[in-house]
Amino acid sequence: MLSPAAPALSAARLSQIVPLKAEPYSVDGEPFADAEEAWFWAVQAHDAKAAGARVVAGCGQVARPCEPQDVLRVVDRLFRVRKLMRDHLHVMVHYGRRQSAPEPDRFREQRAHSLWTEAFAVIAPALREKGIVRGIAR
Repeated sequence: MLSPAAPALSAARLSQIVPLKAEPYSVDGEPFADAEEAWFWAVQAHDAKAAGARVVAGCGQVARPCEPQDVLRVVDRLFRVRKLMRDHLHVMVHYGRRQSAPEPDRFREQRAHSLWTEAFAVIAPALREKGIVRGIAR
């Protein structure tokens, strides 16, 4: 047999005010100097994990304010809202695995450098806003 319906909540319990923190993304750890450094770190950690390494939070030499997956998630979100294109991602992955940015002085890397610069102009504010990269969010 069915039990009787639960009594209705009083108006005082329907809405409760939840206090907000002054900084919604304040976390422990040292933020990265720039978005490129965060990207190189995330790619290196992703490749290590794919090779069989176990990534454990808090066991690195420097405590970071995020996990490698958080940086990749920001890039994925920007791609899904079409702020980044497939060409940006190809360049970012290629040079991320090389652990160096494309050089504008090299003729064969000039297009890659312009794509790299465009991509990080979009990524840097998003990472700053989350507290992953140093600086003031705009």
